[in-house]
Amino acid sequence: MTETTTNNRIIRWLTYLMFMMFAMTSDSVGEIIKEVKVAFSVTNAQASLMHSLPMLGIAMSGLFLGFLADKMGRKPTIILGLAVFGLACYSFLVANDFVFIVSLMTLSGIAVGIFKTGALALIGDISTSTRQHTSTMNGAEAFFGVGAIIGPLIVAYLINQGVAWQWLYVIAGGVCTLLIVIALWVRYPRYMRTHADEAESVSLLQSLKLVKNPYALGFSVGAFLYVAAESAIYVWMPSYLVCDATSLRATYDCYSSGMAQTLAIYSVTAFFVLRAAGRFVGIWMMAHFNWALVLMLFSGAIVVCFFAGLAGGKHLALYLFPLSGIFMSVIYPTFNSKGISCFPKHQHGSIAGVILFFTAAGAAAGPLIMGLVSDAMGGDAKYGFIVATVFAALLFAGLVYNYLADPTAVRLREIEAQEYKDA
Repeated sequence: MTETTTNNRIIRWLTYLMFMMFAMTSDSVGEIIKEVKVAFSVTNAQASLMHSLPMLGIAMSGLFLGFLADKMGRKPTIILGLAVFGLACYSFLVANDFVFIVSLMTLSGIAVGIFKTGALALIGDISTSTRQHTSTMNGAEAFFGVGAIIGPLIVAYLINQGVAWQWLYVIAGGVCTLLIVIALWVRYPRYMRTHADEAESVSLLQSLKLVKNPYALGFSVGAFLYVAAESAIYVWMPSYLVCDATSLRATYDCYSSGMAQTLAIYSVTAFFVLRAAGRFVGIWMMAHFNWALVLMLFSGAIVVCFFAGLAGGKHLALYLFPLSGIFMSVIYPTFNSKGISCFPKHQHGSIAGVILFFTAAGAAAGPLIMGLVSDAMGGDAKYGFIVATVFAALLFAGLVYNYLADPTAVRLREIEAQEYKDA
């Protein structure tokens, strides 16, 4: 095994662990909000800032700082982002004020935008083809799915043991410190620019211009629609599945069997487990099948799960909504991979930032729109899921077009020949 192969393997695992660490904190926010509302007597709207402001931080950081990975290089950008994230995590040890907590979460979101765009760009540097790029991206998102399971479990365990939830961030800070040490030690691959003046062309202005590119815009809108639909599951599914929101004892009494009641309680965990499992399978699928066909079929299955779950009521949704996690598993990492792969490697950081902006915007705007519609219709979460079904249907329509017209085929072949021929 060559030194380059060993380094690339270490870098790949470093990337996977970064995604897992980020998910441990971001997908635990629902459990944390319950504690913060009691501790600081804040309203639902105020508590929602713990989700929306970090997402806004990621979005702004991705759009306005994504070019750093192309300007400064992958390694300095990743270390910078990890250092800021670690500082924010350790600061939770002294966070005993709501405004301070939200500020730290927002800072961590900005940091995530920095190191994630660097990591996404780095995946292109260690990939030998656009197909391998997609498989690696699915691997990274699979570990994100693992983090999404681990994080809430850690929070629940800490709370049950009488330990402050802030220690989740201290644990994440410890993982972050380890990742910084590994990042400093490992040798990163060099990526070569094709023209001498391209170094000067990498800038915020050039990054913002990418938004108008049809490939960047197409995959970014797809990411927005996907994340907006996905967020309905972990934000609004628990509210939709309850039997009586006014009575704690009657919350799940409408489910006749004990197994159904248990599934209702752990429905979000079931969704995350199925999504994570699907992403590990997706590593193999994307290496063997037409990615456009897989995405079209899977997005159609999501629409079926959502529509049937609404039409059949909560007793059917109890099974179909978590099941959608399998079909959601490969969509976002493939969007990320193919969107980035439509551009030369010296722009991978910038385009990753653009897609990340739309991703975070979907995560912030989707649940908000669903909540507003539900409130306008009397507070029933069913109407929010109708909105989510519309998002899913629009995504399916776009992926049907993508499969039939195959608008990226020529572009991906050109990039394959230009950027990966010597890999």
